[in-house]
Amino acid sequence: MGKYHVEKYSSIRYDLWNEFVANAKNATFLFHRDFMEYHQDRFEDYSLLAFDDSHELIAVLPANRVGEILFSHQGLTYGGIVIHEKTKLSDFISIAKSVFEYLNTQQFQKIIFKEIPTIYNQIPSDELQYLMFLMQGNLVRRDVLSVVDLKTKFSFSRDRKNGIKRGIKNDLVVKEEPNFELFWNEILIPNLEVKHQAKPVHSLEEIQLLFSKFPKNIRQFNVYQNDKIVAGTTIFETDLVAHSQYISGNSDKNELGSLDFLHDYLISSVFKDKKYFDFGISNENQGKNINEGLLYWKESFGARAITQDFYEVEIKNHTLLDNVLL
Repeated sequence: MGKYHVEKYSSIRYDLWNEFVANAKNATFLFHRDFMEYHQDRFEDYSLLAFDDSHELIAVLPANRVGEILFSHQGLTYGGIVIHEKTKLSDFISIAKSVFEYLNTQQFQKIIFKEIPTIYNQIPSDELQYLMFLMQGNLVRRDVLSVVDLKTKFSFSRDRKNGIKRGIKNDLVVKEEPNFELFWNEILIPNLEVKHQAKPVHSLEEIQLLFSKFPKNIRQFNVYQNDKIVAGTTIFETDLVAHSQYISGNSDKNELGSLDFLHDYLISSVFKDKKYFDFGISNENQGKNINEGLLYWKESFGARAITQDFYEVEIKNHTLLDNVLL
């Protein structure tokens, strides 16, 4: 069944990779090589490309390796086997067979898939889930995203409406900024340090670099009171989704209503023509726990649950694909 040529990514495939990703049915700008490589010093890239017998690229797999395990990809929010809309399920199974056979020759033992949430797909794209069933993959983690479906009727709770009113009363102003320094240094970094003894996934230098590469996809919105920053959010924008990558406010955020005021503006005005607004996860402990207060706040905007699954599958199980198609 495995009839496709699979090769490891190299820089000579840079343009080909990016062109393919730009036209795939289940990809976003996170799979562009410029995004994947901003932290290349942290990961050993082991991304793969699959070609048909006409030498046409028909699938890519953003990935990195750790010993005998392949991950799709630890430096990205989501991953998987990326394909075009013309790829049918039978073709996908055959492509996957070829990928796993290649990984077997390279002495890999298993692969960890971090699926792309369905809201990011241009059209239905659940091939990976079916593949994991066929290959006896294990569900090792399930996160829950809080998502507002902007094309259906939704409403804000009384708490959120009151917060928005406080924002108006306190003369708050939202501005989109090309500069991330103020939010990072005065709001985000101090908050993460105090609350979680952590740092942002992206350093200030990294987010500035990514913004220079993807100015239409990465957007910074700050909230001001009397010209002083009090809150902000960093949005990752894709074709269908506006996703809050970072959300943070100063210690007066509840009294000011700053985050409620900001997200009312984003949901009701800036991104009202998108299909979804994604607040991201509220999970901790590998998906086994939920920050209930954070979840409540997100759901108060009308957000509801979309899951993201993580699968572990042994490479040797590719033989289970041999007789699937009758």
